[in-house]
Amino acid sequence: MKLLRDSPHLLKTIKRERKVVESLVETKHISGIISDNRFGVRHNAIPSVFITHQLRVLSGGTTWLSSKLHQNIISKFEECWVPDHRMGTNNLSGDLGHTENYQPSVKYIGPLSRFKKFNLQKKYDLLVVLSGPEPQRTYLQEKLLNELQSYDGKVCFVKGIIEAEQLKVEKENISIYNFMTSQELEIALNESEMVLSRSGYTSIMDYAKLEKKAFLIPTPGQFEQEYLSEKFSSEGIAPSCKQDAFEIKMLNDIKDYSGFNNFQYEINYKKLFSLF
Repeated sequence: MKLLRDSPHLLKTIKRERKVVESLVETKHISGIISDNRFGVRHNAIPSVFITHQLRVLSGGTTWLSSKLHQNIISKFEECWVPDHRMGTNNLSGDLGHTENYQPSVKYIGPLSRFKKFNLQKKYDLLVVLSGPEPQRTYLQEKLLNELQSYDGKVCFVKGIIEAEQLKVEKENISIYNFMTSQELEIALNESEMVLSRSGYTSIMDYAKLEKKAFLIPTPGQFEQEYLSEKFSSEGIAPSCKQDAFEIKMLNDIKDYSGFNNFQYEINYKKLFSLF
């Protein structure tokens, strides 16, 4: 039902994107397009690439439909670049980015992350990073702050609320920020022993790049996050649980999991960009 309700808005957005791209191609003499999950950002006259980790789009009982619709959009592009390893035990997206019954012009370009790994002295025992839609973000924030009252370690708590000014509140052993810039978050991640967050794919790629140990709590109703958290839990990489079930003592389980690893992925960029 949500898919049907959103369809008119989605189609209008695609139409607007196509119109903007037409203008850009004419005025800027563009020779190629790389679209980061933007359905309408392509042009029939020049090579266009679509970036996504979702060759399958999980939507419960309608996964077959949402996946088919997404694959139809991908097929309109010359190539699809998947930010993950090829099929194997090291891949991060699992069934999302690897399918047997759908073989378009897919190229695996390895996980992507804006962060770098630094050998910094540990400042925090736990970094909490919140994100996602309301009211679930607020619900998890309140639950975690309540649970952390009995936690002895040093905590950095990032609410994930973007406001005009950054605010910081010190509450006993917890440093609470409304938000952090990318650079600040990069440092905080490198200074933290472990992370507690949602299980979005961008976060997963960051943790792999920084080789972090993490506890994952998927956003309720988001099938992709639920799938990824179950995948890494079953593979012994990161523990997870449903939002309502979390208790602070569960963080002790992290020591029994391997954590994420940064497996090197060699990509020939000259060959990759030869499309253009």
